[in-house]
Amino acid sequence: MEYIVEKIGMSRTITVPSKAVTLLRVLDAKVCEVNEGTAIVAYNSGKRMNKAIEGQQKKYSLSTEFNRFATMSVANSEAGDLELAPLIEAKVIQVAFNTKGRGFTGAMKRWNFSGGPAEHGHRFGRRTGSIGNAEWPGRVMKGKKMPGQYGNTKNSVKNEIISYDAENKILVVAGSVSGANGALGRLKVAR
Repeated sequence: MEYIVEKIGMSRTITVPSKAVTLLRVLDAKVCEVNEGTAIVAYNSGKRMNKAIEGQQKKYSLSTEFNRFATMSVANSEAGDLELAPLIEAKVIQVAFNTKGRGFTGAMKRWNFSGGPAEHGHRFGRRTGSIGNAEWPGRVMKGKKMPGQYGNTKNSVKNEIISYDAENKILVVAGSVSGANGALGRLKVAR
């Protein structure tokens, strides 16, 4: 079973020894139609609206707050509110979020290179260093660690559920989850 979740942030338990935990809020979602275990699910995310979204809302008779759609595997057998019962018995979940985007970064930050000497007269500093080779093969090899886009990649992680507040739809999971606070991701019940 899959759910759309929002990362609230991190905290710690008050037990001794304390554990680092991440708080996730399960978003309200409506199942629009079900086909052999997978379903089209509508949820709320921002104020995005266009004619295609309006058409989908009219087709499934949804209110204007449900303005995003996703295909997921669900516990529901028919359209309506998304069933949250599997979360009560769940022990381990798999969460997929996009990591924080850091834009175009140099090789030292992106790949944890140490850089060159910083004494007087050196021009190496924070540069990448040699990227080529001799006459053969006479080109930069594919996959070379160089400056470029860092972050904003999908990362999935398995976490143990510490507690679940069914009334407020808040999950407390052990450990960290990638992504910024307020980011949306997908939660899958692993066992």
